[in-house]
Amino acid sequence: MRWCLDGFSFYTTKLSLLVFLTMTHLNIEIKASCRNPGQVREYLQKRKAEFKGTDHQTDTYFNVQNGRLKLREGNIENNLIFYQRSDQPGANASNFQLVNVGEPGLLKNVLIKSLGIKAIVEKKREIYFINNVKFHIDDVAALGSFVEIEASDLYARVSKEDLQSQCEFYLREMSIKQEDLISVSYSDMIMKHE
Repeated sequence: MRWCLDGFSFYTTKLSLLVFLTMTHLNIEIKASCRNPGQVREYLQKRKAEFKGTDHQTDTYFNVQNGRLKLREGNIENNLIFYQRSDQPGANASNFQLVNVGEPGLLKNVLIKSLGIKAIVEKKREIYFINNVKFHIDDVAALGSFVEIEASDLYARVSKEDLQSQCEFYLREMSIKQEDLISVSYSDMIMKHE
């Protein structure tokens, strides 16, 4: 299927377009400043978390009227992600749609021309999994070290209450302090930092 946008064209399958338009997933996320990334890494390794690798990611956020739209370019993950989330300390629920992108550079040009850039976040990210819970140890350019815990129904059928419980369990297990919790996205932090 061919799509044209602002003078550019790109191709997608009907299935990937259908997934983008209809498949909304639930994610419960905790983000916190990380004083000791090595301690988090050791915790995950002791629990035999599956290590997916270290990704060097560029997240480009675009100007949109509702929610957040970002294109992630990395050596492991390349996705277009739209999500809506309220910003509050602790476990945040977000509804998101995710599309794997084969040629992110081409799509990025279309999105820049049509929407404009809101912010760019550069980071080195270690990715781990324990069942349906994804863990990130992030080193974000200009911001520092962070840990993220994401319990999602993308990988398993799990209720919102169970996702919430999973995040809170790991929050306690990792001894993450309330004062270290962050309620906003890296893009918001970058924009304040500039």
